[in-house]
Amino acid sequence: MKRVAVLSALVVAALALLIAPRPPALSPATTGDPALAQQVRRAAGDAGHQGLSVALIENGRVRHAGVGDTGGPDPRPVGPDTAYELGSVTKTMTGMLLADLGLSPDTPVRDLLPAVPFSDPAVGSATLAELSSHRAGVPSVRTTPAGFLRSYLYVFGGADPYAAAGPQQALADAAAVSASGRGKVSYSNLGVSLLGLALAEHARTDYETLLRDRLLRPLGMTSTVVLQPGEPLPAGHAHGRSQYGQPMDPWRDHGHAGAGGAVWSTSRDIARLVQAVMAGTAPGADAAKPRFPAGEHRRIGYGWFTTAYGDRQITWHNGATGGHSTYAGFDPASGRGVVVLGNTSKDVDDLGRRLLGVTPPDGDGPPIRELLFALTFPFIGLGLLYSAFRNPALDRVSAVSRILWAALFLWLGHRAGAWGPVPPFTWALGAATLAAATAATLTRWPTLPLASRPPAWHTWLSPAVPAVLLGAFGAFLIL
Repeated sequence: MKRVAVLSALVVAALALLIAPRPPALSPATTGDPALAQQVRRAAGDAGHQGLSVALIENGRVRHAGVGDTGGPDPRPVGPDTAYELGSVTKTMTGMLLADLGLSPDTPVRDLLPAVPFSDPAVGSATLAELSSHRAGVPSVRTTPAGFLRSYLYVFGGADPYAAAGPQQALADAAAVSASGRGKVSYSNLGVSLLGLALAEHARTDYETLLRDRLLRPLGMTSTVVLQPGEPLPAGHAHGRSQYGQPMDPWRDHGHAGAGGAVWSTSRDIARLVQAVMAGTAPGADAAKPRFPAGEHRRIGYGWFTTAYGDRQITWHNGATGGHSTYAGFDPASGRGVVVLGNTSKDVDDLGRRLLGVTPPDGDGPPIRELLFALTFPFIGLGLLYSAFRNPALDRVSAVSRILWAALFLWLGHRAGAWGPVPPFTWALGAATLAAATAATLTRWPTLPLASRPPAWHTWLSPAVPAVLLGAFGAFLIL
């Protein structure tokens, strides 16, 4: 039995190495300014990034560089016109719309949305300035059972956690939540989404049209779009992945466009935005002015953050979706600005700061949850292996149940483990462990009883639950 288990483990380990997780890495592809591209590679390193489109603004001049590729079935070099999900950098544009429209920043949001039945009067009384600066006490998202389930589909399957929420759903979510901690900065996607919808209602249009007419068109930002349901992704777009290699679905929550949902753009377009804000010529450029305390060494205006690094003041915002990370920032004193767009979930904030000449702060530490997934999920089969060799009470039902559960967790570990900090061959070792356990169990199969107790209806739940989960998860990934 031991010989069969070892042989099975070796064969499966060799095969598993072929499908083991592969963290993304920058390919040799390079476009644009060679010196800037080299600088980007030095500052970024290889781990966790796939493609980076960068714009650097100095002395009124914009230089562009692309390193890596778009990923997807037909990977191509990235450049200044490669489209990425923009994410929360859009919040700066919503703040600029607030500054440009001439509304009193102290206007309660309920005045612009009188038809919305806010369940908590404190949400309806939140001012436009409070929503733009995250001081309204509105939670970042509405927590519901469906949202909780989608969060797990996002972690393990890369699915859109917002489920293509439209404007009516975003307003319904805002109407259902309660506010707490008003006056303190607490980052809120839902709050800025509400602001964007309120500004559009005031202008008697939708957010996309308001953004295009008041900001994008005047600045010549022709490649920045809010995608509607069913609308194809931009041609030649970058394909998103997690920083550990998992493909991630694009987010289609156009109802949250004011906060960055379903917004796509290019480094060329965002460089135009940053350059115009720096020059004070952009519509609503005053939104970047720091107005309210936002933590140690940090202040916030309408959407834009300003952080002090010694005697340097960097005005900035970042963005993150499931498979894209973005950063836009500038130093008003030096006249230097930067835009970084990447097509993995690894944040590009530190890269942006380095290109601005700022030493990034210490990181947040290792990703504990993902490390646990990588170090434990592939090895759930160890218990089965022990049972196959040592447990005299093993029966067929429990053996099948354990094999299915181990296979499920092996798969989940592949999808959501920290494959970077943990070497990917670790997953192959987990697959080998499961193969050895399965082979050892099969050698005992003729001697195993069906069940250790007389079977009842609930006896079959043990193998049925992991089998259903495996089937459902597989169907979800395929569809």
